[in-house]
Amino acid sequence: MTTPDDQRHLPGRQLIDAYGGGGFRLADLSHRGSLLGLPSGMWAWDRTEPDQLDDAAFERVLSEAAEIDTLLVGTGADIAGLRASVRAALRERRVVAEVMATGAAVRTWNILVGERRRVAAALLAVA
Repeated sequence: MTTPDDQRHLPGRQLIDAYGGGGFRLADLSHRGSLLGLPSGMWAWDRTEPDQLDDAAFERVLSEAAEIDTLLVGTGADIAGLRASVRAALRERRVVAEVMATGAAVRTWNILVGERRRVAAALLAVA
């Protein structure tokens, strides 16, 4: 697909069937790279490492914050911290950030989406 990452998306919150190998499987599709799961749909995300999780990385999340109670942040194979400025911006919009390894975030995402909760996910791909 040759469209910019900010336009590549799949409408609706989709269950994630698998992760690893640098991407995700969802809705009978394979997605290479990191992923944002938002109320507006599943979006390609241009982040690859935890140190890239700056304020700009969460702009799309913040733009949809009115429809999100919890943001699951999958930081790859290991857990990494989230910048204080990002936490503050989320807190200001009443979004709770839960940081965990991507595998745990995917499993939690599937449960909360199945329960129709107001959840979003920012998931770094795992090799």
